[in-house]
Amino acid sequence: MVSKALENAINDQISSELYSSNLYLSMAAYCELINLRGFAKFFRTQSDEEREHALKLYDYMITRNAKVKIKAIEMPPSTFSSLANLCQQFYDHEREVTAMINNIYDLAQNENDYPTHVILHWFINEQVEEENTALTILEQVKMAGKDSAAILILDQRVVGEIAEGGGEEA
Repeated sequence: MVSKALENAINDQISSELYSSNLYLSMAAYCELINLRGFAKFFRTQSDEEREHALKLYDYMITRNAKVKIKAIEMPPSTFSSLANLCQQFYDHEREVTAMINNIYDLAQNENDYPTHVILHWFINEQVEEENTALTILEQVKMAGKDSAAILILDQRVVGEIAEGGGEEA
């Protein structure tokens, strides 16, 4: 049985994952607007993955006979000052999600909730990949600076490789 504290924390995480999905869809739309279709495709895929993460937690809660509460989702930003700013927000957001997952893990550990530990291991590993991908993209966009040709190369090649390789391509 999931405690009320864990139930609330996991429900908050479901909301966070849904917010992440909306944020990344908003980032994709911005990239479409500035004609960076590779980045747009990458962020649209990220959006889909975040929704899958929310559903993974949703299904876990149902399996544990815990109450799922779908909360209102805050509207994400729709404009960004630059691609570098957008990528910085992407990286910062992934770090925030990691902290939230770690906090839930700590709570589950304190409550000796071993089934929750198991599912959170998957999320912890996923966050290592997500942060690595976000940091790789951020660093490469920063290296490109305002060089349009470099940005276009990243848009056409590197982002696709990073998305398919889980951040292993540099």
